[in-house]
Amino acid sequence: MTWAVLISLILMSALKIVITCIPTFGVEWLLSKFEIHSKLSDSNSTLTINGNLLEGEEKIQVINYFNEATFFKKYYIYPGSEKLFLHPDNSGTPIVIDTKRGKKDVRLFVYSYKDHVYVVKQYKKKIAAYSLLSDSLQKRSNSLTEEIV
Repeated sequence: MTWAVLISLILMSALKIVITCIPTFGVEWLLSKFEIHSKLSDSNSTLTINGNLLEGEEKIQVINYFNEATFFKKYYIYPGSEKLFLHPDNSGTPIVIDTKRGKKDVRLFVYSYKDHVYVVKQYKKKIAAYSLLSDSLQKRSNSLTEEIV
């Protein structure tokens, strides 16, 4: 009886130490599973505006601006209102980013406004919408849409 209590006490103490002292890579992996605004890499992302493919320096610059943007607000999407978020009124031409996150294909629609950047993230049949704050991304996306249109 005392051996069972002693062994269970040692196992519980070891479990407590492991749980409270998770290594950095474990914490980063756990947080990346739940983040909304994930970072993009230029190697597995394609950017298009009005069907025109962005390449080279423009692509890298837009991805860097997107990665440096500050998350502002998440919007709740009510069932049945997905089309309103995918094609908002007075939105202009979006930058469409196709990328992979793990095994999932993710499509991002980036709409630029004067005071914020609106992002709609679509993967499988799920949709998430949120806002970003980034002056440089707003200016760059506005100039890109004017050049192409």
